[in-house]
Amino acid sequence: MLSLDFFLQPRMFVLYFIILSAIYIHLRGKVRFKFIRQLTDHSTLMAPINVFLYLFSKLPQKPYLDLKLMPALAPIQENWETIRDEALKLKQSEMIKRSDGYNDIGFNSFFKKGWKRFYLKWYNDFHPSSQEHCPKTIEIMKNIPSVKAAMFVVLPGGSELPKHRDPYAGSMRYHLGLVTPNDPKCFIDVDGEEYYWKDGEAVLFDETYLHFAKNETDKDRLIFFCDVERPVYTWPVRLWNKFFSWFIMSSSASPNMETDKTGNLNKAFHYLYQVRLVAKKLKEKNKFVYYLLKYVITFGVVYLIFFL
Repeated sequence: MLSLDFFLQPRMFVLYFIILSAIYIHLRGKVRFKFIRQLTDHSTLMAPINVFLYLFSKLPQKPYLDLKLMPALAPIQENWETIRDEALKLKQSEMIKRSDGYNDIGFNSFFKKGWKRFYLKWYNDFHPSSQEHCPKTIEIMKNIPSVKAAMFVVLPGGSELPKHRDPYAGSMRYHLGLVTPNDPKCFIDVDGEEYYWKDGEAVLFDETYLHFAKNETDKDRLIFFCDVERPVYTWPVRLWNKFFSWFIMSSSASPNMETDKTGNLNKAFHYLYQVRLVAKKLKEKNKFVYYLLKYVITFGVVYLIFFL
């Protein structure tokens, strides 16, 4: 029988904080995963980190945010036609595309739905390929250091992205419509609130709320997509956000071409995905066994860390 002293151990307080953080993430917003789905979602793993960023955030806790809160982004929309023209050249040259291999851990699941991207910058420096093919867009971005990542993204007609949360609350998501259907049938839903893209119009939202996107038209949607550093109070939190972005997020860099860097996380992902492929085959054959193993492994790890 476990004694009271066991539950008062420092490591148990860590577990309590993780549990409370996960509950907060689950209850945040109006739209939620089913509880059993939330247990193994990456947002549960990231919950202890993200709650601090929410606590010290200078921005309101709501899905969509007024662009006036981030005036530094204004030059992007002011120069949207210049950015659009470079994006169109890439699209016409078929350079906005899915990953050539298992080297894009952040967006790998989107590719099967037709989603395509061309990276300009990813939590470190600009991709060499983007500097070669998008010099005007890069010049605009160099004057906006709060933009930590950027890319051109195509969502083809008839495609959709599943409901999900992005893992890290250290940034906000910015979309600028470049060539869109300009139609309510091509939209994003963030925490139950829909927005449809329009040419030359920007939108800012918190991507850690549950969201999904659909393009129910027969036209492609081309946008400029950015991660913008979340403004926070106190220098230690700002320093932590910058460190995490540099140390973790930058390691998930994915290349457009061979000249671009592949981050260490993506190098590892190439091999780890082979395990994922085996798991997918098991899921197709026997869902019960798949989910049984999934939860046994998850709770087994928790047990080994906190109860042994």
